[in-house]
Amino acid sequence: ETGSAKTTTTCLLGHILEGHGNVHVQAKGNMLRHVTATASAGEPSVDFVVSEVGVAQLGDMQPMANLLQPDVAIVTFIGLDHRSAFRTREAIAAEKGTLVEAIRPGGFAVLNADDELVMSMADRTEARVVTFGHNRDADYRVVSASSSYPGPLTVHVVWLGGEIRIRSRLLGEQFWLSVVAAVAAAKELGVPVETIRERCASFQPVQHRCTPFPTENGPVFILDTAKAPWENLPLAMRVVETAVAPRKRIVIGQISDYAGNPRAKYRDAYRAARAVSDQVIFVGENAHRSKASQEDREAGRFIASRTAREVYQHIKNTAVAGEMILLKGSRNLHLERVALAWKHDVRCWVDQCGLLRDCVDCGLYETPFEEHESIRQERAARARRRRWRNRLARRG
Repeated sequence: ETGSAKTTTTCLLGHILEGHGNVHVQAKGNMLRHVTATASAGEPSVDFVVSEVGVAQLGDMQPMANLLQPDVAIVTFIGLDHRSAFRTREAIAAEKGTLVEAIRPGGFAVLNADDELVMSMADRTEARVVTFGHNRDADYRVVSASSSYPGPLTVHVVWLGGEIRIRSRLLGEQFWLSVVAAVAAAKELGVPVETIRERCASFQPVQHRCTPFPTENGPVFILDTAKAPWENLPLAMRVVETAVAPRKRIVIGQISDYAGNPRAKYRDAYRAARAVSDQVIFVGENAHRSKASQEDREAGRFIASRTAREVYQHIKNTAVAGEMILLKGSRNLHLERVALAWKHDVRCWVDQCGLLRDCVDCGLYETPFEEHESIRQERAARARRRRWRNRLARRG
């Protein structure tokens, strides 16, 4: 599976298929080293291997496509997440379409009928093509999709001879894309409709991708800190706009993958956030680019903070029970710590640690940053000793 929104699509499809057989899922890590490990997972006991495949530069897809030779290739949407490397959507589509070319005989492609660049990939394969989307000619057509916190995402999908109405725990109308792509693939793979419905309803949102994080007698944080490409910013704003909450605030860190002057982008981001929230907090080195008026600053509509810790302290001092606070930014600032500190003794508040993993995956947010390296070294040493013991055991 490749394209924007691929992590949620991969995880959701894997979750659905787990109700139908034995599954190996590879998500979040989506480069060659991850795919290489996944390719060896096709053991006799595994019925389905679901792999997320991403690209960072020209030529990345070919070796992964050759290695996987998928029976099913899903392409969700061509975004500009890697604009700096590819410059245009057309270039990204040309690279990602290589996966479709690698489909094995008897397999099929699942393509987004609403995206012309995705649909053009149908010409790059002789495999059967299954389409999904709002397009009236799509094989799996979206009749409706709606989401308004605290209510669920609901999606109604129809196809020739059937339909399904799904209530999902995902937050945000944008996730219709992942839901319908996964539904189409699962249905074509023979999963019963009732199994698809039940598995979609029980699926937990992927960590830090528009994920609700409620606190006791405090805010409901919406963690959207995995990445922040400019073109996807309106999707997060829409979640806040449609939510029902006594107060709404938006915290914005670093924005990525855009063309032109950064001053204009952060200015526009502030205007969009201000239109749907009661307070906007900019954090980090781009806070001065908001161009917030003096009136907004004096009224508290705009707050500039240098660090995530400052944001946490401000919110802690001004919190309202049940308010919604969106944390949006690239993962370099690790804004998730603002929410984690409500439930944990966060002691790692370094401005930028240099790790691309989020704080939950790192697991060391309750430990001062200066102690992290020695802990990682000890963990690595224990892992080496464990592997050595296993080798000796296998030798008898």
